[in-house]
Amino acid sequence: MIAAVFPDPPSEEVADGLVLAGATVLGVAELVAESSAIGEADVLVVEIDDQPMRRLRELGRVLEVVGLPVMAVITTENLALIEGSTGLADFVVAPVEPVEFRIRLHRITSEGGGDEVLRFKDLEINPLHYRATLAGEPMDLTFVEYELLRFLVENPVRVWSREQLLSKVWGYEYYGGARTVDVHVRRLRSKLGGERSSWITTVRSVGYRLG
Repeated sequence: MIAAVFPDPPSEEVADGLVLAGATVLGVAELVAESSAIGEADVLVVEIDDQPMRRLRELGRVLEVVGLPVMAVITTENLALIEGSTGLADFVVAPVEPVEFRIRLHRITSEGGGDEVLRFKDLEINPLHYRATLAGEPMDLTFVEYELLRFLVENPVRVWSREQLLSKVWGYEYYGGARTVDVHVRRLRSKLGGERSSWITTVRSVGYRLG
């Protein structure tokens, strides 16, 4: 993956996420002036700084020239500015969590889009909108909890070891211990609640499975 990044150098969190994603970084000094070079990349990552309106105008002009998916990194106070914006494939809120950033990057640069609604009993997961509902009610999940639940729903019945789940959900470069998986499974069971908590089964000495 080649990621064009503006401004150059990126923030520490974005740089860490790019390393986790295994991306080759193409530094961009000026968005509009370097739009032809940007076209050589797979994705354009733009950190919306203290001049958000100017940056969004520049983005609009760049997108007229190159057809790249754009990942915006934006502060909470500027979120309203991108509501309804065309051309943005996704965004993350600064300060960026590197694992979340890596997962989102891979999603928008992978083929197929992955936007089909996933279902397991009365649980629905909408990958396009990063939303999970249980019996029609939205679930309050962190990003990694969501990704873990989505992965299990996509791959039911099979048993996954903690190491495999770390690799598939957190990424090969994640340095946390395997017990991180136990913590997130425990939180998911709590949020599923009641009898639904038994959907995620512990397989002794191996790992976990859904169903």
